[in-house]
Parts: sequence; structure tokens; C-alpha cells
Amino acid sequence: MPDYPNLEARFREILNLQHAPVAVSFTILPPPRVEKFVGSEPSGCSFWRLAAQGRSFYTEPSDHYNCPVGAHTHKIELPADRAHELHDILTTMTGLGYLKMEEVPGIPVLKSTPKFIVYAPLAETPVDPDVVLLAAVPGKLMLLEEAAIRAGIGAKMPLLSRPTCMAIPAAMSAGVATSAGCIGNRVYTDIGQEELYSAIPGTSLEAVADALQTVASANIALEQYHRGRRSQLATA
Repeated sequence: MPDYPNLEARFREILNLQHAPVAVSFTILPPPRVEKFVGSEPSGCSFWRLAAQGRSFYTEPSDHYNCPVGAHTHKIELPADRAHELHDILTTMTGLGYLKMEEVPGIPVLKSTPKFIVYAPLAETPVDPDVVLLAAVPGKLMLLEEAAIRAGIGAKMPLLSRPTCMAIPAAMSAGVATSAGCIGNRVYTDIGQEELYSAIPGTSLEAVADALQTVASANIALEQYHRGRRSQLATA
């Protein structure tokens, strides 16, 4: 396995992360010595919050039933007696003008239903992650976007919005994806109003970290260059 503690340290330092990067892994079997999540959470992204706080655990599809939209993006079918809940929440959202029903088919979805989903801080991930989620301020995510382009894995898609959880299948299919987040995610994860998300494919993590080091150094030099030009040429 790659040196995930070192990778987390590099991302934390360069991007000034206030939360641990979250490793999300889809596995066929539960990882050895990893606890099963016990309890109830209102959304799939609530598990991001727990992992960012330092917990490592795995969930089963049934743990995601409370979140019809998150279950949809993760290709988890709700049980028959709860199948109406996705339609109900979509009806509420469209009624509020928050969403148009014709947008739903364009929401990225996992290709197959996961058997188990492992959540952990990146430094402590027990298995190679499929996606790593970062929350940072826009000025820092600018560096990450530039690094993704340098590494050749920038997603050729616009800034993602709601639902935030679609960033996971989007990153797995298209490359590093940036999401503005959504109100539900912000309530359930407690990220700051000034923060946005980036979702990085796990297989590209080392390439992005290496490119990020180069891009960060280049930006320091370019900042000095542009400040000098502003000082010399600005008249207003």
C-alpha cells in the first residue's frame, strides 16, 4: 500500500486542511479488524463527518436507507416499504424550486451496488481507497485543481452542486471533481460555509500529491511575480 499517513500530511500542509481527508472504499468483504458501524445516521455524507473526526468503520447498504438521494447516487435500492422516499424528497425539492426533475437522470451514480463501504481518515485507511474527499477553501482547491490538470486527471466537468455525494461516482468515472456542496451535506458534516469539496480517485492520489507540490511552489513564485507587476503597473 502507498504511504497514506505521508500523503495525508502532504495534503494537510499544502492545502491547510481543517479536517482529515476521508478515504472511501468499496469492498467485497469487510476489512479485517475494522468495526461495523452501529447506530443510525440521517445521510450517507454523515459517515464522512465521522471519518473526518478520526473513526474507521464500514457500513452495509442498509445503513444508507435513511438517505434516499445518497442511496440513489450509490446505486443502493431502498426496501419496498421505503421505495417511495426517493420520490417524496425529489417532489419536495422540485416543489421548492431547488431541483428540476429533468436534472435527476444527469446525476452521476455508481456503476454497481456496493457490498460494503469503508470510511476512514486517509492516514488510517485499512484498504486502498476508491475516492478521497477533501474539504478546503477555494484558494487552496485552486492548487488542487491545477495539480489534477498537471497530473492529467482533471475532470472535464463543471463545478458540481447538489447532491454533494454525486462527487464520489463522478470522481471514479471522470477524475478529480470539485463540488460546491449542498445544504444537506453542510448540515450533516459541519464543514464551514467557506469550504468546498474535492473528490480524488484513489488510484491517482500519489500523482496528484506529487503534482500538488510542484504547483504550490510555482504559485508562490508566480504570486511574487504578479505582485511585482501590480506594484509597477497599477495606477488606480
